[in-house]
Amino acid sequence: MWDFQHPPLDAALARRYQIDWMLPSECARRLAAGTADLGLIPIAALASSQELGILPGCTIASKGSVRSLLLVRRAAQPIAAIRSVAADTASRTTVAHSRILFYKWGNGGVPFIPMAADLDVMLDRADAAIVIGDPALLALEERANRLVRTGEELVYHDLAEEWRAVTGLPFVSAVWGATRGGLLDERVAEDCIRSRDHGMQNIEAIVAEWAPRLAVPENTIRAYLTTNIHYVLDGECLEAMRVFFRLAAETGVLPEYHFKDPAF
Repeated sequence: MWDFQHPPLDAALARRYQIDWMLPSECARRLAAGTADLGLIPIAALASSQELGILPGCTIASKGSVRSLLLVRRAAQPIAAIRSVAADTASRTTVAHSRILFYKWGNGGVPFIPMAADLDVMLDRADAAIVIGDPALLALEERANRLVRTGEELVYHDLAEEWRAVTGLPFVSAVWGATRGGLLDERVAEDCIRSRDHGMQNIEAIVAEWAPRLAVPENTIRAYLTTNIHYVLDGECLEAMRVFFRLAAETGVLPEYHFKDPAF
């Protein structure tokens, strides 16, 4: 979103786009309701509507460790013995990936309990927890402190690493979704791709801007933005999406979705 928030292009873009800020899940609801034309949405939301298309070029994905998508379990309890999972309600796509992984791990019937992202509370209610985003990054930062505080040894599974271990493909979290016949055009894609590229050229400015807002060290934010997240919707990411939707349908995690490559 660099160009949409910073000069010299923010003023011109503001004349063409009205931007509302919200969680990706709400972006998906707005698109489905027809009250938005373009939104950064979890890929699982695409399975709810064949009317949404994918804007080429941009994604939020990981080709290795992502660090912000975690399955946390007690070390004494193997995955096959987990009886319940507390799931962060902020990400439908991460939960869908996780359900597929549990099927692959031989524990596909384990119930997922929607909960707010508080690791201690989640593990009081369930055998394991899924945390995403800032709470996941913070959980890793506080890992040693939590062990000292509670004496409880936990295993922290990076879900992007686990997904690649099972499929050999990246973990794709989100794409720009658009209504077909709406903002699926080359000019919009060019605006988003150019903004992505300018953002990647200004990582240090983003780190300086966000470090005071988050209880995470600057080095962690820098590594996350430069190493953990992949921003280009390339062929490997498209194949990862095809496999995700196929496995989600086979396991009953999501309705069958006929994936189409991004096109105008």
